[in-house]
Amino acid sequence: MKLSAHGITTDLPAGWEGRITKRRRPTVVSARAGGPGPVGSPEEVPQPVVHLANFALPEERGDFGSGAVDRMGSGDVFVTLFEYGPESVGQALFAQQGIPLLRPRMFASNALQKTISGQAGCQRFFTVANRAFCLYVVLGRHREATTLVPHANTVLRNTRISSR
Repeated sequence: MKLSAHGITTDLPAGWEGRITKRRRPTVVSARAGGPGPVGSPEEVPQPVVHLANFALPEERGDFGSGAVDRMGSGDVFVTLFEYGPESVGQALFAQQGIPLLRPRMFASNALQKTISGQAGCQRFFTVANRAFCLYVVLGRHREATTLVPHANTVLRNTRISSR
């Protein structure tokens, strides 16, 4: 299945699904206005977020997979490509050029946004086509990294990012 939006295109293998969205996070609500408030600001410019998985993605997901990674089984893989704004291009954090490929040893349980027993995560920053991204990948079972990482790499090899 081909998925394309916002200058990002990927060909998903059978059994995978994905979404490419451009979401604005809710703005901060002050405590006096009646709420603890989520993150975001009125000046925030929405950037593309790509979610790819070899399991059914829930409609409600956080940028880095909250709501989805909680449902993962041992053979599952979740991939996020999160684009940062143009001010990030050229920054040292994003110095790597091209979508990175992964190795099983890059994954660790302490690299998860939310620790879930048995899972492992990996986070890499990079630039493609003058666009800055974070790649965040979660494996359903750390012990299966040598089996699961090649599936993530297949999806990453099938992904193209064009300049805006």
